[in-house]
Amino acid sequence: MEGPFGEFTGSYSGVNNACRMVVKRVTHRVNPIYDSMCLGGISEKESENILALNTCSALYRQLKNDMPEIKAVNATYQHGMTTIISARMRCPGYAKTIAMRLASTPHGTDYCRNIIIVDEEVDPFNLNEVMWAMSTRVRGSEDVIVIPGTPGLPLLPADTKVLIGRKLIIDATTPVAPDEFRPTRLIRPYKVSKDWRDDLRRLHREMQK
Repeated sequence: MEGPFGEFTGSYSGVNNACRMVVKRVTHRVNPIYDSMCLGGISEKESENILALNTCSALYRQLKNDMPEIKAVNATYQHGMTTIISARMRCPGYAKTIAMRLASTPHGTDYCRNIIIVDEEVDPFNLNEVMWAMSTRVRGSEDVIVIPGTPGLPLLPADTKVLIGRKLIIDATTPVAPDEFRPTRLIRPYKVSKDWRDDLRRLHREMQK
């Protein structure tokens, strides 16, 4: 019997039968290089950060090849179980199309279970901007979709019983015409602003005369 082990999902795996290994000989370096990585837990981990670079770039290339409107892909959370994509919307409902394309990729089939689509002006790696988009763009009845009966993951607590998962798609983009939506833009802080204090003091003195 082997396990349980701390897994990348932030929880312990079960206990299972494993092959027994008989070690007869061990070779080693005179000055060995010891390499290890921290795995498990819910905070940022070495293994997850290393995997995240490859996961984000691979998904970006796959999606960008078919959909040039894709701007960035953030799949850094639990190996992409929650993935955030920013893109330019070229037609009504395009965000759902992007989400379904992601869910049909080799990685997205099993791992990308929570998919959030935001406008191209929103940085998917900036959670404050993502939360802003979700707070001001999502219309629950139209923009939140659950697809049941998708492939599950053995190590995911939500999918361990029958290995059947589900996809959650959240469209946090601005609807495109002919759909109606009051146009708004993300307000970003000014990088450089003028110091108006001297001018205000001068105006105040002139008004006092």
